[in-house]
Amino acid sequence: MTDDCATAGDPGSRSATIRTEVDDAAVLAGSVRPDNTSEIDTRVERDDGRSAVVTTIERDTTGGLRTTVDDYVVNLAVAQEVVQIANRHADTQTNTTHDK
Repeated sequence: MTDDCATAGDPGSRSATIRTEVDDAAVLAGSVRPDNTSEIDTRVERDDGRSAVVTTIERDTTGGLRTTVDDYVVNLAVAQEVVQIANRHADTQTNTTHDK
């Protein structure tokens, strides 16, 4: 997983865009999207065959942005771990089924 964070925008607001390249980008984006508020946009982007979860967060204050980015990164890490465990379990079940 690679994360890139950039800040930009109107002097009255703060924003950060976090791009995370992962194998299961659509699943991960779907996992974290329910936590989005009107200030958070999560999408999947594809570039040169690689998929990435891209999330843009806008907040009025630097402290609010930092807190929201921190929460998002933790949620994304947990979602990625759950997806990896589920994939390992699915692989185990597929191998067991084919062995019978």
